[in-house]
Amino acid sequence: MIIYGTALLAVCHLLGIFIGDLLGQALGVKTNVGGVGIAMLLLIFARLYMQKKDMLPKLTELGVEYWGAMYIPVVVAMAAQQDMVSALRGGPVALLSAIAAVGTCAVAIAVINRMERPADDEPVSTPMLHDNPLLADAE
Repeated sequence: MIIYGTALLAVCHLLGIFIGDLLGQALGVKTNVGGVGIAMLLLIFARLYMQKKDMLPKLTELGVEYWGAMYIPVVVAMAAQQDMVSALRGGPVALLSAIAAVGTCAVAIAVINRMERPADDEPVSTPMLHDNPLLADAE
């Protein structure tokens, strides 16, 4: 059953690479744009969908969780292979996209924080010993 988790990862990876290539072509770049990230999102959505529909056995879920955890080092290794100096020399697109990404994350975090319900600020009242009629005689 663990092999099914690996198969799900492989399908998500192939779809992510394909969509990343299509996105690169649409942007006029001759490279994959975000394929690994798209694959990770597909894996997360597939796992959540399968859990909701009760189609994910425990062993398969363990395989998906393992590969989901392994994806982070893979993404870091792939990002380390990119040549940032040539990207910055190529134009301001890299700098503008970095600023846009940081700004988008800041706005998303602010929106999520504002959507959170405030906790009740009322203190919980605890009865005092002298309010208890059974303990009033003990004083």
